Amino acid sequence: MKSTVRRIAAPLTALVLAAALSSCGGGDDSGSSSEKKAITLWMYPVIGDQAASDAYWKKVETDFESANSGIDLKLEMQPWDKRDEKIAAAFAGKKGPDVVLQIPDQLPQYVKNGSFEPVDDVVEPDKDKFLPAAIPGLTVDGKVYAAPIYHTVTTTMFNKTILTKAGISKPPETWDEIKAAAPKIKAAGFSTLDYSASPEASLNLNFYPLLWQAGGKVFADDNKTVAFNQEPGLKALTFLKELYDQGAIPKSALTNGNLVADQPFGKGQVAMAFTSTPADAKTVAATWGAANVEIGTPLTGEKQVAFGIPGGLAVNAASENIDAAKKFLSFMIQPAQVEGLSKASGFFTPRTDAKAPITDPTAQKFADSLQYTYAGERNASARQVMSLLSVEIQAVLTGKKAPQQALDDAAKQGNDLLSRQR
Repeated sequence: MKSTVRRIAAPLTALVLAAALSSCGGGDDSGSSSEKKAITLWMYPVIGDQAASDAYWKKVETDFESANSGIDLKLEMQPWDKRDEKIAAAFAGKKGPDVVLQIPDQLPQYVKNGSFEPVDDVVEPDKDKFLPAAIPGLTVDGKVYAAPIYHTVTTTMFNKTILTKAGISKPPETWDEIKAAAPKIKAAGFSTLDYSASPEASLNLNFYPLLWQAGGKVFADDNKTVAFNQEPGLKALTFLKELYDQGAIPKSALTNGNLVADQPFGKGQVAMAFTSTPADAKTVAATWGAANVEIGTPLTGEKQVAFGIPGGLAVNAASENIDAAKKFLSFMIQPAQVEGLSKASGFFTPRTDAKAPITDPTAQKFADSLQYTYAGERNASARQVMSLLSVEIQAVLTGKKAPQQALDDAAKQGNDLLSRQR
């Protein structure tokens, strides 16, 4: 993923979609008098239900074909598992698909080696109609490299039963309110905050939102050094450490890898989580009962911020049919396509002027938090830096290092890495 997708797709399947030259520009006007241009799209199972996925992409095929007559679009469904390795291997040989799904922390590494074509011209006509994080999240060094087709969001989720037993009528919305609620929740026999500290867990779903809420950044503005060891980072890690030491975060956090089912929060042993997804809400509703699930707004420290990212389509710079690929991107970001994808997938649309009907009050509360989403900073070494910092955060929670020492140690490693890759 999506970073928030926790399913592994079924084995690789493929299906072919036919489509053609847009009536609004370019290509051969006669359609049948010249050979069609072929482009290949690597798509991932963003629609979890297979029947819904088949129906959505069949409609894409039909609608695109009716509007075009000179492009042969081949859609190949790929599994989430090991997607980076497969993409990197394909692009290393200047091959791979013409179009591929990307998320913000994937893009920079491929932009750095020249694998992607800028697509500013694709999004420019509708640039002011996207959510605040959609275009920036897919921008690297001032250029847009993917066209948004869906958007994710995370926010707080509470177990109302636990809050009631602790005598808390208003769910905590700020760091200070969490610290004030923790003793009451502990006295009632529960932990306060869910957290996932396994080195395999994504920091986008645990530490980074706290860092951003504290007013901090992962990387300096010039992207040449890290910035998480500055004062905001210390505030965020100290906040986390104090809660852990008080028992407000369950000890199992050390091995939790961004999971809800079969973990203390999912079992009804923890009062709240701060990076929950709509899928998480469905999971706990089945265990706690829907009446006990309450969705809040993103937490506030110095700032109110939630992790949420756009998924976008990028164009292979080595494609022999870049114009045709961009025509498909232009088609896919239009309201009809993003609304259909939203309805089928459960994700949100990246556009402010296109919204799939939301009949579920819980889903609407997640949608209300889209305005606070932040996709993080784009850096080609983002995932490697994340791995370095994850180990140091766990060292703090286990008492092996003080917060500032751990942040400085991770910063030294991170800066060494960045200096070697300039």
